[in-house]
Amino acid sequence: MTGTWLRCPRPRPGAALRLVCFPHAGSGAGAFRAWPDLLPPWLEQLTVQYPGREDRFGEPLVTEMSAMAEGVADEIARLDGTPLVLFGHSMGGAVAHEVALRLRRLGLPEPAHLVVSAREAPEHVVGGTVHLGGDAALRAELTRLGGTSRLLFEDPELWQLMAPVIRADYQLIETYRPALDRRLSCPVTAFAAEEDTELTAGQAAAWAHVTDGPFGLRTFPGDHFYLIPHREQVVRTLADCLLPVLAGR
Repeated sequence: MTGTWLRCPRPRPGAALRLVCFPHAGSGAGAFRAWPDLLPPWLEQLTVQYPGREDRFGEPLVTEMSAMAEGVADEIARLDGTPLVLFGHSMGGAVAHEVALRLRRLGLPEPAHLVVSAREAPEHVVGGTVHLGGDAALRAELTRLGGTSRLLFEDPELWQLMAPVIRADYQLIETYRPALDRRLSCPVTAFAAEEDTELTAGQAAAWAHVTDGPFGLRTFPGDHFYLIPHREQVVRTLADCLLPVLAGR
């Protein structure tokens, strides 16, 4: 299954649930390439491929959340009725939340579960200006966050290719202002890292306010990109969170 927005690295016909993964800023579907080996057989992974990177490198970049969420949700709307779980990391968490809300507005079923990772809840969203600065500011921000390959900083040609992509994603997320009066009814779980300087426990726990359904908070060791060194633990915890959904099928 390969459309404009969704990639399916390992099709699993007959899987009980589909997991749609949303990458962080500056990244693409490749960020989740190691996950299919770790997922249980009842879960098929789809990964969102944002425009302007990897196999969509030549396409115009998207700098507005509404356009990003609309593109993904409209493609999800054309899938069959297999229940969906949305998982988004950092910027991807905000995009996943907006996609869930758009599915609801389209009159489609909400996700069976929404999992947001290393992302503050809407009520704690503040803007930023990194996207307005020069390359030095962008490099400094990436260095501060960690999780970026040194090759990106050391290879001038690679930097010239990727800097516009990263800047566009920062523009999207730094100008994003979520409405606070929209609620879901599906279960929501927030994943947070104990040493993430970008997210407090309170900011993560406030995701409880976006749904009338159950809410859970799971914490992991590590920093903002904890899910890379702790990939197996993250995937195992995610699968555990989905067992109630699986039992209800």
